[in-house]
Amino acid sequence: MGITSRGRRSAVIAGLAVAALAAAAGCGGGDDEASGDGTITLTVDVFGQFGYEELYKEYMASHPNIKIVERGTGANLDEYSPRLTQWLAAGKGAGDVVAIEEGLLVEYKANPGNFVNLLDHGAADLKSNFMEWKWNQGLTADGKQLLGLGTDVGGMAMCYRKDLFEKAGLPTDRDAVSKLWPTWADYVKVGEQFKAKNTGAAFLDAATNTFNTIVLQTAGDAGGYTYYDTSNKLVVDSNPAVRQAWDTTMDIIDSGLSGKYGAWSDEWVAAFKQAKFATIACPAWMTGVIEGNAGADASGKWDIASVPGNGGNWGGSFLAVPKQGKHQNEAAELAKFLTSPKGQIGAFKAKGPLPSSPQALDDPAIAGATNAYFSNAPTGQIFAAGAKSLKPVYMGPRNQAVRTEVENAVRTVELGQRDPAQGWSDAVANAKKAADK
Repeated sequence: MGITSRGRRSAVIAGLAVAALAAAAGCGGGDDEASGDGTITLTVDVFGQFGYEELYKEYMASHPNIKIVERGTGANLDEYSPRLTQWLAAGKGAGDVVAIEEGLLVEYKANPGNFVNLLDHGAADLKSNFMEWKWNQGLTADGKQLLGLGTDVGGMAMCYRKDLFEKAGLPTDRDAVSKLWPTWADYVKVGEQFKAKNTGAAFLDAATNTFNTIVLQTAGDAGGYTYYDTSNKLVVDSNPAVRQAWDTTMDIIDSGLSGKYGAWSDEWVAAFKQAKFATIACPAWMTGVIEGNAGADASGKWDIASVPGNGGNWGGSFLAVPKQGKHQNEAAELAKFLTSPKGQIGAFKAKGPLPSSPQALDDPAIAGATNAYFSNAPTGQIFAAGAKSLKPVYMGPRNQAVRTEVENAVRTVELGQRDPAQGWSDAVANAKKAADK
């Protein structure tokens, strides 16, 4: 899974989930010892929606001595990650298995001693279960420690509301919609047509989501990095991919196409249910977010088209096993199960995260998958088609903090608090400060 912040439930529920995480921190992750009947409790810390509920049931049925408790479902990544960092630093509080978003993995690699080396638990035999670049992302620089096993990748599309497109006199068929915007400039033109029809809705949800999609897409086509180059040098102000994404996003803002709903905010969540915007940049995992936020009444009103530009990859996570856990062997086995091809297929069917396993992508359960909520869109074909050729984008040591500052600058322009030139100056200056912390 991926994102700056990813959650499927409302901010209220996310807040409760985070509160539960914080409260649990004082008690440690799983049980320190097995219970009197020999049952071992394994705690799994996640954010957003990983789709593991049925997989847990299956695993516990075949491992009657294991009880699995998930924490953090629906939680915001920006709240989840600092707590995980605190727990690791304190040596207590983290779950037995923890989810780590790809943009933050490099930060945790700085202290690999906090985690179990999964190569010591037979993970080397599973290498072929993952795309090569996804496997390599989980390794430390010397290749001697496997910090995490990959869960998903974030193949890109564009989700849109058919009812709002129809209201604006635009095509609603997904193939016809895809042909409307081969480039981001075309996307802006379609947005201007939509805006002129005064539907009462904005063309897109938030400029930050669109910016992140464009910067990752552009970076994948160019140098393969965004805010840091592969030598870990901060290049916010010199990487053409970042500036190109900035300029394109400024065009979108200048055209008045954004609903200005702060991504992952209460207003953003409510805007789904109230049909306040027509399109949203849509990595595979976003389908679960949309369904959860828009609710059952919007079933069949959403569909999925191609994303402007050349594909892209937004998001993807890993499962790791902290060394502070008391049941490392059992935790490693659970992580291996959840990230197996079978586990990734189960997660996709439950919540939509696209597998990072070639075997899973080739499975009929993925290749032939459709999503009734999204007008029976062939999600397997749409998202899996380019998954094997996804171009990984390198994430530097303070990627998340730097990214947050750049997106905050986008947000100030979106809200009219800065002009694009001032916003760019803020983005560069604040990114440098964040990188130095």
